[in-house]
Order: sequence, then structure tokens, then C-alpha cells
Amino acid sequence: MKKSFFRIVGAIVVSVFVLSACTSNADSPGLEYAPDMYRSPAVEAYVDYGEVRGRIDESKKTRLTAMTPPPFAIPYIGKDSVEVRLMMPYARLANESFKASHGMYQDVLTKEDHYAAASADGNMIVLNDKNAEPILSKGKELFTAMCQHCHGEKGDGNGPMVTSGAYSGVPNYADRTSLSDGQMFYSIYYGKGMMGAHRSLLNKKEIWTVIHYIRSLQSPDYGKFDANGTAVVADTTKQK
Repeated sequence: MKKSFFRIVGAIVVSVFVLSACTSNADSPGLEYAPDMYRSPAVEAYVDYGEVRGRIDESKKTRLTAMTPPPFAIPYIGKDSVEVRLMMPYARLANESFKASHGMYQDVLTKEDHYAAASADGNMIVLNDKNAEPILSKGKELFTAMCQHCHGEKGDGNGPMVTSGAYSGVPNYADRTSLSDGQMFYSIYYGKGMMGAHRSLLNKKEIWTVIHYIRSLQSPDYGKFDANGTAVVADTTKQK
């Protein structure tokens, strides 16, 4: 009798414990045993670690959470020789002045003007009648996400950040047709003027892709080809 009683009580206790772990919230895991042992805290790419759960740590308020990879780091992107060559570290260095203007304290810098030298660099992605459409489509996608807020949907320098008064002096791409693809790449990669470096946001392939799209904003016939596969508007691409 006593054994049966204790068994019943034990079954009730276990049932109550098990049922207490249940919840009507579909997003809740319910009651977990030692969750910290198997659920590590997520490290967010863009988060202010200076304020966590209401606790302020002034020493971390200005620390970047999305860090630029170390100089000369090469991402693994497969075995395709063209892709590997395209993603090799950028040969042009930033000027020493970028240490003060763009916070490049840990970079290898130069006293020479590599921006001027970059004018000799052509786009490493060559357009043809078969790849132009997907490349320009991808370029538009990247431009919309990374550039449009300042440079505007049409590349006229009237993006929301400009019209709101937050920034000024953003150029109209129609006035920048003399810039080479190499100079555009240098400016996007390292930043120029008030524009910050985008090398941690866009890889080299993506930057060259965006530049193709910028050219299409400058000329509506850019990226179009005739029946013979000849470009209607000659681009500035060349393999380096």
C-alpha cells in the first residue's frame, strides 16, 4: 500500500515537473537544464557592446564590432583561378593621411599617391553579351544596399542621407565620367572625403560589380551589345 502510494506521488511530481517545462509560446524552448552549457551567447556583427542589458561599459563604447581582416589576409573562395586572382589582396595602398582621416592605424600605408596610380587599373570583371545582364543586376542590388542612401537611386548624389541634411558634397556620377574604374575602386575600397572605407562591407568582386552598375547610371547604353556581340558603349575593363 505504502509503495503504491509513493509511486503515485512520485509519478505526480514527475508529471508536474515535465508539464511545467511546456509553454504555449511556440518560440520558447520551455524549461531547460543548464542552458548556458549548450547555448553560447551569439556574437552580433553590429552591436553596441558598451551597453549590454542596461550595463554601461565606457571602455567599449567606441570599439568596432565589425573588424576589417588583417592586412594581406586572403579569404578561401574555392579553386577557380580567375576567382582566386580576383580576390587576392589589393595591391594599391592607402596614403599615410588616411591614418588620421579614416582611422587606418594598423594598415600598411604609403607616402606615395596610389590614388593617381590607380587610374591605370581597369575593371577586373570584363563584360560581354552573356554576363552583362546578371552582373548589372547584381551591381544594382549591391548599390541599393550600400550606396543609394547617399548617392541616390539615380546616382545623382541626392540620396536620403543628403536630402535630410545629414551629409553634403556627395557627387553626381554624371560629373565623374573622367574617373577610371581603378580610381573608383580605390575610393570605394579605402574611402574618400567623408565616405568611409567599404572594404569590410564589399569584397573586391562586389566592388568591381558595383562599378559596372555605376557606369550604367552614367550611360543608359552601357552593358548593351549589338548582334555581333560588340559593346554599344565601350567599357574601361582590362585584365591586370
